[in-house]
Amino acid sequence: MSAQQIANIELPTQHGASPVLDGAHLQPVSFFPAGTEIYAQGEKAGPLYQVEFGAVRVYRLLADGRRQISAFHMAGETFGFEADAMHHFFAEAINATGVRVLRIAPAADMSRQLLPLALKGMIRAQEHLLVLGRQNALERVAAFLVDMAERQGGLRQVDLPMSRMDIGDYLGLTIETVSRVFTRLKDKGVIRLLGLRSLEILKRDVLQDMGE
Repeated sequence: MSAQQIANIELPTQHGASPVLDGAHLQPVSFFPAGTEIYAQGEKAGPLYQVEFGAVRVYRLLADGRRQISAFHMAGETFGFEADAMHHFFAEAINATGVRVLRIAPAADMSRQLLPLALKGMIRAQEHLLVLGRQNALERVAAFLVDMAERQGGLRQVDLPMSRMDIGDYLGLTIETVSRVFTRLKDKGVIRLLGLRSLEILKRDVLQDMGE
């Protein structure tokens, strides 16, 4: 199955919202205030988690105390996949977030539904590594903004629930560098800043070229 085929897979939805997995027991939506831990590194894994609203950051604390964010999850996305029975990262609500726990029935064969979700997460992780491998901070931020826009339906206006510090910890940059790149993109007329957590993409082609 190609990356493009995986990206185009759409699962059935409930009330036009998030994907519903046949055979998964849907728990009521749990509310997590901003900064609240959903699960911790080292905790027992098992269920999956589906973002109903808000956003989640998945991160790990490095030996020197620094934080490395490995993923952001937006409304409609599923997270919590692990290769074994333990969580290897922390998951935390970025802002006021609703999360639904998906408990898989022991007798349910959901491999055909879970495989595309797991592969999407793997491809996104690989793309993240490619972004981190770039030397230019401008390229990293541009690729990040293009990704965020695509995950929000390709609209001109992009909501950024995460802070500049979060973006820096995701891209391997300092908060000062992230802020300078945003200002540079604004001065070049590529984006228009609507606030700290929102922007408008004015020149999508230019932004995509920068991020390639």
